Amino acid sequence: MTDPGTLVWDAIRGGARLAAIRTMVELECAEHLRDGPLAVAELAERCGAHAPSLARVLRTLASMGLLESAGADRYALTPEGATLDREAPLSMRSAVTVTTDECMMYALSSLTETVRTGRSAFVERYGVLYEHLSRNPEFGQEFNDYMTNRAVPMARGVAERYDFTGVETLVDVGGGRGHILAAALRANPHLRGVLYDLAHVVPDAREAFTSWGLADRCEFVAGDFFASAPRGADAYLLGSVIHNWDDTDALRILTNVRAAMREDGRVLLVEIVLPDDDSPHFGKDLDLRMLGIFGQGRERSRGEYAVLLEKAGLGIRQVVGLPFNASLIEATAV
Repeated sequence: MTDPGTLVWDAIRGGARLAAIRTMVELECAEHLRDGPLAVAELAERCGAHAPSLARVLRTLASMGLLESAGADRYALTPEGATLDREAPLSMRSAVTVTTDECMMYALSSLTETVRTGRSAFVERYGVLYEHLSRNPEFGQEFNDYMTNRAVPMARGVAERYDFTGVETLVDVGGGRGHILAAALRANPHLRGVLYDLAHVVPDAREAFTSWGLADRCEFVAGDFFASAPRGADAYLLGSVIHNWDDTDALRILTNVRAAMREDGRVLLVEIVLPDDDSPHFGKDLDLRMLGIFGQGRERSRGEYAVLLEKAGLGIRQVVGLPFNASLIEATAV
């Protein structure tokens, strides 16, 4: 008979496994094992760690599949463990350091208080996330690396899986450095872009597009999507924008985009789309992080996006699956 407590025990065990991964990252075990297996004593010396304590962490990491035994008291990296090397393509290192940072863990440990009051306990202690990042530049850089490593596969997915036929001008609303827009431009030589974001963001975006050799195909426009959007484009891209806001603010953004777009235009939302039923989904876990960190931000199901878009005068035409459990929602005027 299945123990009804199994689900809870698995969740409890998850905390210890995550702590082991954080330790592996902070001690740079993946980097030290990059060139081949090492004995525990040798690895401990290189990491500056207490060998008997490290051995216990390594044993757990091996049980998770991040390391594997290579003889008595000797360990080697697996392909999964190698993703934690800072030099690995799309390294997972920043994902670990950011999500296990003290402030992020506080957002989860104080979730009960957030739910009781409806106000983010994280914001009460640390302030708005992006202000906290600006005050802590080292953590801010880790966060930017984390966002980039998530954005690149999603951007590639948009470029490869969405048909931009009929789109000549694509406006990236709140595009940041414009990873998704850049991928779309590379894959569609006929396309021209407009990157639209706050004034302090635009110079960094322009520098990035220049380094990518795409600056001559993109216009950079400073503005506030709560006030307006560039008018008359064929399509408007909002990549991981709407999930940062509650329904009231999200509707303001979408209404401004709807007012700016042509009647035959398209709105492309790149977001995590939750299932409308009780099935497990990565986005449901992420939604609790959003609740704890922002209070107002949220992940939404397809049904919830349909309602939100309808209020803005838009309707879902199709949903295209993307990497990292994300989706592209194509909406048109109704």
